[in-house]
Amino acid sequence: MSAETQIQAPQPPAELRREPLVTNNRNVGWISDQVAAIIEGKTPAWWWAAFIPSFLLMCLLGALLAYKTSVGVGVWGNNHPTMWGWDIINFVWWIGIGHAGTLISAILFLLRQRWRTAVNRASEAMTIFAVMCAGIYPALHTGREWLDWFLFPIPTSNALWPQFRSPLMWDVFAVSTYFTVSCLFWYVGLVPDLAIFRDRAKTKIRKFLYGLFALGWTGSNRHWSNYEKCYLILAGVSTPLVLSVHSIVSLDFAVSQLPGWHTTIFPPYFVAGAVFSGFGMVLTLLIPLRKMCKLEDIITMRHIDLMCKVTLATGSIVGYAYIMELFIAWYSGSPYERYAFLNRIHGPYAWGYWTMMGCNVILPQLFWFKKIRQNLLIVFIASILVNIGMWFERFVIIVISLHRDFLPSNWGYFLPSWVDIGTFLGTFGLFFTLFLLFMRFLPMIAVSEVKGITPQADPHHPLGGAKGGHH
Repeated sequence: MSAETQIQAPQPPAELRREPLVTNNRNVGWISDQVAAIIEGKTPAWWWAAFIPSFLLMCLLGALLAYKTSVGVGVWGNNHPTMWGWDIINFVWWIGIGHAGTLISAILFLLRQRWRTAVNRASEAMTIFAVMCAGIYPALHTGREWLDWFLFPIPTSNALWPQFRSPLMWDVFAVSTYFTVSCLFWYVGLVPDLAIFRDRAKTKIRKFLYGLFALGWTGSNRHWSNYEKCYLILAGVSTPLVLSVHSIVSLDFAVSQLPGWHTTIFPPYFVAGAVFSGFGMVLTLLIPLRKMCKLEDIITMRHIDLMCKVTLATGSIVGYAYIMELFIAWYSGSPYERYAFLNRIHGPYAWGYWTMMGCNVILPQLFWFKKIRQNLLIVFIASILVNIGMWFERFVIIVISLHRDFLPSNWGYFLPSWVDIGTFLGTFGLFFTLFLLFMRFLPMIAVSEVKGITPQADPHHPLGGAKGGHH
């Protein structure tokens, strides 16, 4: 058949055409060069401007944890009646931040969502660093952290074994399992990219280190086959963890008899809230980084749009859960349950409750509108407010439920101590220090996966196969 008589494939109407996942027809060689420029180029001034304050905050965290260990857990303000204080609020909040990474990597991989490839590496790293920040709190809130090793099921001469009826034990096992699997998943995905940087390395030390961690990767058919099987298995293992980790954290509250905590809706809405706050943090990190690292053609407006839609969906689930909690408190007929929720709305901490409702329920509804999803400044501000709202959710659940006991003589008003506030700020220092080091020395974008979704990688595409000009 001649070129003139060839039948052209019908094109979808303009409104149904999707924006490509890599814009401006960038070829695979350009993708490698652009991601490598962050690692191989000179350290930019903005990186130092972010790293130095983060590192100083991390040093503050170390100093305050040493002070807390030497003086006692009372410096955290965990006083009667608010025994749980800021430490558990921040633990649950940081665990929630870590949920988007595993969701983007594992669940969206199993659902064959190709848009995940540009954002999964950064969000996986974010997961690991957030879980590290979270792990500080249960380890140190016990007050005698030098005895924390009793929490692990190791044989001892005293025949002491962990008390598995304790919610603290559930947290230890859930978080340690989640951290281990997340690290494995992140590292396995890195292996093909580490081989790219091994082959590009100009210095012996870089070639040695990238080569060591690339595990002898050559990109052969056998290597890719084994890699894809391993990645699929890890994705399958990680998916239940997304649901189980925050369900277990929520059961710390739900198994108690305290009004405001004794709620069966906690596990599903904690999971939705965790994904909600996790995507908020991904947007907070990636919107400025795509500009500063010149990655607009890889992390496109379509990626931002889709992440906004996930935030809208999970925010709506969280809003439904809040309203259902109020309904059940009224429907239960329990005066204690009713009072707990009326106290949230009208009590001395009403400002915290309404901040939570505004940031978590009302604000995400703006994402119904495409113009707002395409406005990076509004999305960036909204993503920060989402995480502020999710922090207040944990504050409402813990502090407002505890500050007024069954006896009015036990009522109190919780105020965080300066050590509380400094420790929380210090965890931000730890998180951003680790994240900035990650993006400086490891590929922030999953290069091999992004290459796999370009037209050049598709043998049936006009630009694909031998015509595509692989680099």
